[in-house]
Amino acid sequence: MPLISAPDLRDHLSAVRLLDARQGAATYAAGHLPGALHADLDHDLSAAADPGHNPARGGRHPLPPIARFAARLGEWGITPATEVVAYDASGGGNAAARLWWMLRALGHNRVRVLDGGLPAALEAGFSLTNEIPTVSPAGPYPADRWRLPLMDAEAVEGARRDPTRRVLDVRSAERWRGDAETLDPVAGHIPGSVNLAWNDNLGPDGRFKSPEALRNQYWALLSGLPPDRLTVHCGSGVTACHTLLALEVAGLGGASLYVGSWSEWCRSGRDRSPAAGDRA
Repeated sequence: MPLISAPDLRDHLSAVRLLDARQGAATYAAGHLPGALHADLDHDLSAAADPGHNPARGGRHPLPPIARFAARLGEWGITPATEVVAYDASGGGNAAARLWWMLRALGHNRVRVLDGGLPAALEAGFSLTNEIPTVSPAGPYPADRWRLPLMDAEAVEGARRDPTRRVLDVRSAERWRGDAETLDPVAGHIPGSVNLAWNDNLGPDGRFKSPEALRNQYWALLSGLPPDRLTVHCGSGVTACHTLLALEVAGLGGASLYVGSWSEWCRSGRDRSPAAGDRA
């Protein structure tokens, strides 16, 4: 299972490298779980903070150069033998699941997401600390490519027109419909896409639904298509990873990620008007 419960984490805390994927250095500095290092979305898990970054090329959170991410993992002391646990305060949506996907895409299978995130840890009796742990750095993580399936805008253009494929937008229904848009300059969605919000992967307690419930949820969405015919996107390639994690929990791995997502697509000049026959 790619998830770990807070009680299990408490029992194995000394054996894992814990990464806090909440956004912003100030958030981490204000208090984090004991032993956690900070993995910042803009600086470590994307190229969003790079000089000259343009969301029209890769979206608001494009993947960082793989060599840079590999070096960062080494600075955190992460090797292929390291057990990694990632957490955030949003049930994995911002951005623990993105970190999970990136590590898996390097070929690192020893990574899990804390189910329920920081709230679940506090409920289980964890306390916060301001202490920044000292780790022994390792060399760059041995990786030279992303090993999980990725799609660019051109491939998504073909997939959205292909009846044997499905493009899934995991933003809220309001954003998908174009009723509201606060993050990107244009409202709407990729024509032909379907919508199921990422937080529908979670139950009322903020933890992931059972594997059976998730399997039923996504089998219904796939309507008989195999999971590897599914492409998942969101606003900027972050919460899409939450749905990829949910699919893994459900035993339905193999879907591809469109990292650029709506933030790239809506700036690309491609068709972005809701079309007759779009499926909700």
